Amino acid sequence: MFKKKKFIVVIILLVCILLFILSFIISDKRKLSDIEKIIKDSTLTVNKVINKPINYIDNKIKEIKLSNKMYDKYNKLYKKYEKLKSVNNDNDELKKEIKELQKVLELNNTLESKYINSSVIIRNIGYYYDELTIDKGSKHKIKKDMAVITSDGLIGTISKVSNLNSVVKLLTTDDINNKISVKIKVNNDYLYGLMVGYDKKTKCFIVEGIADNKEIPKGSVVTTTNFNDIPGGILIGKVEKIKKDNFDLSRTLLVRSNVNFDNIKYVTVLGKDK
Repeated sequence: MFKKKKFIVVIILLVCILLFILSFIISDKRKLSDIEKIIKDSTLTVNKVINKPINYIDNKIKEIKLSNKMYDKYNKLYKKYEKLKSVNNDNDELKKEIKELQKVLELNNTLESKYINSSVIIRNIGYYYDELTIDKGSKHKIKKDMAVITSDGLIGTISKVSNLNSVVKLLTTDDINNKISVKIKVNNDYLYGLMVGYDKKTKCFIVEGIADNKEIPKGSVVTTTNFNDIPGGILIGKVEKIKKDNFDLSRTLLVRSNVNFDNIKYVTVLGKDK
């Protein structure tokens, strides 16, 4: 027992001595030896060399993580923007369609003839200026040669009819047989002529056969007559230009329509019976 106690006392003394030495070594007041300085400087240098690439890589990793977060946020915001943009575009289209339908309803209130409202379902690019297809046919009492109009005026006539749809031959076609009797309002009187075609360069209808030499002002209103299958009083357009021959014996009118033939969505088919 005495030997064991003695051994424990020795161990305690050694530990105290070691702690004293360590406290002396790490004391700020103690001057470092040259060897200690070299070791300390070398250790710091090595530490800097090792830590520099580690810190660089760590910073880059942080930058990449931050960039990824920013990119994710950007993607989410961009998707929201595209969705809102799409919704706004849809709203604009709906507003346009509502306006067009309102015009159709206003037109219906002014018509004395029987009428059938219809939507355009096909616009063949190859025959863009010749025809379009609507979603009404013989089942809906559509017949060949019926007049087809929009709220801005006459656009053509029915050329083909099936059970559920029909083909409209547009006034802008090159068909030389597409001639329509028209009248031009001058003051309180009318002059009569024949609409013989469409000039794609000027985008105007050509009216010929005006025998009367009465002056026709620019802007005079041109409408259909009752001399053919098309009901009278349907707007064709307004006089844009007047051409005379060399002998001033005949005149040719260029008549501009208010119809946008590039964007027809809704049409009204007219019958002749009241």
